[in-house]
Amino acid sequence: MNNPECIIIQTFITNIKKLIMAKTSNTKKTTSKKSANSKSNGRMGAGANDSMLQDFFVDELKDIYWAEKHLVKTLPKMMKAATSPELKAAFQDHVEVTKTHVTRLEQVFEAMGKKAQAKKCEAMEGITKEGESIIEDTEDGTATRDVGLILAAQKVEHYEISTYGGLHQLAITLGHDAVADLLEQTLAEEKEADSLLTEIAENNVNYEAAGEEEQK
Repeated sequence: MNNPECIIIQTFITNIKKLIMAKTSNTKKTTSKKSANSKSNGRMGAGANDSMLQDFFVDELKDIYWAEKHLVKTLPKMMKAATSPELKAAFQDHVEVTKTHVTRLEQVFEAMGKKAQAKKCEAMEGITKEGESIIEDTEDGTATRDVGLILAAQKVEHYEISTYGGLHQLAITLGHDAVADLLEQTLAEEKEADSLLTEIAENNVNYEAAGEEEQK
């Protein structure tokens, strides 16, 4: 065993075994990482293109697309009916913001390889009809009408906030990251609009309405 040649051979064999073991270990680690990534990707977007959830997601996008286009026509009527300069300005500004939301939804459809289509939103139609009835049931030029308009507008905002919040989470679940980012932008803008309406109501309109006497 002390033969120099035997020692050299044994050393060579030992080194070869170490190299083989190291290579096997690295291969296992790489395979494990690929497997983990594969599972993660599958969880984030499994069946994204042909699942029932995907179909539902697209259908809800069509619904809110109709709602936003409908609001572009409805908001100018609310602006015309309002008396408070701040409320009029808020409605006017939100018309332009809503047009941006329409365009952004078209970008969402495009990012998903879908044609932008609208499906009548029964909920939004009902909410806006309620706003029209408020205009009919209140006196022109009164703060009471403005209170009603703010209430109607916030019902619209709350519907949109819940819708965009849900759609944003579904986009993440389905692996549509770019779509999720677009929806998140709109969600933030709807929350800002709701906060502004609350501010206008609390700062002056509600108190002005409280001092108005019923006209006989």
